[in-house]
Amino acid sequence: MVRQVIYIITIGLITYVPVILGIAFIILAERKVLAAIQRREGPNVVGLLGLLQSIVDGLKLVLKENILPHKSNKYIFILSAFTILTLSLLGWLVVPTSLGSVILDLDYSIFFVFFLSIFNVYCVIFAGWASNSKYALLGALRSASQMISYEVYLGLLLVPIFMFSESLNFTDIVLAQKSNWFIFMFFPLFVIFTITGLAETNRTPFDLPEAEAEIVAGYNVEYSGLIFSLFFLAEYNNIFLMSSYNVIFFWGGWLFFGIDNEVVFFFKAILISTLFIFLRGILPRYRYDQLMMLGWKKFLPIILSLIFFYTAVFVVIQWLVFCN
Repeated sequence: MVRQVIYIITIGLITYVPVILGIAFIILAERKVLAAIQRREGPNVVGLLGLLQSIVDGLKLVLKENILPHKSNKYIFILSAFTILTLSLLGWLVVPTSLGSVILDLDYSIFFVFFLSIFNVYCVIFAGWASNSKYALLGALRSASQMISYEVYLGLLLVPIFMFSESLNFTDIVLAQKSNWFIFMFFPLFVIFTITGLAETNRTPFDLPEAEAEIVAGYNVEYSGLIFSLFFLAEYNNIFLMSSYNVIFFWGGWLFFGIDNEVVFFFKAILISTLFIFLRGILPRYRYDQLMMLGWKKFLPIILSLIFFYTAVFVVIQWLVFCN
């Protein structure tokens, strides 16, 4: 029993320490890349080349005053922020960063991920409702409808991957890509999954729930200080997490020409996260009706068509193998 506890703690540290460092890197990289795109100076004062800027920003949020709105449901108001970060971090439990380096090696890992994403929607709704603000409530409803719309087909577009890997376990999906990464076989699904990842993490051009360039910022408009930083960390953790799922499903996980370890996995995840940053700097925001039309009227029919196509290919391959 003691050995199992020590093993879980060790794997947890191996997994979460790079995650926290990755979040700090993404925040710093985003500010520097956006500054370069917009032809202005980025963080360059705090520490060498501004490398300590993320730490200073975190301390600033911790030291700020936490303001609770008048007549708000204070318990749900605070609990929603802690819960959304907790659920975001729990997503790493089923992520294999290398062979054997996974905390929960579930046979149905994808169901665990969908279970967490469902509760994320509730946290957003509760955060907006508990704020006792119409702006926050409208932002929460807008966020919930966006997340639900894209989760409808997020599971559907992964069906061909589950068929060809013959498993719902993330480790098995990675091992199924030893000879050929799924990015080459399922490139259309990769494009749609990446766009869906932007919508799931509320990133540009789908940052409608927050719309931080507007006067009112959405469901978290009433949050401040340390409690707001929990939403902030959850958002950037979700970016890194969605990038990791992208690596697992399409980029061969930790596999790279015989160099199979955590460094390869996190390097791939950081590259995908950098793509999120570039898109934020170069794309305008969608209108809400355009977002809904993209999800329901364009992506959903395309994904259903791709499922039928890949299913036919899979049946033909199985038939040829059986005949031989």
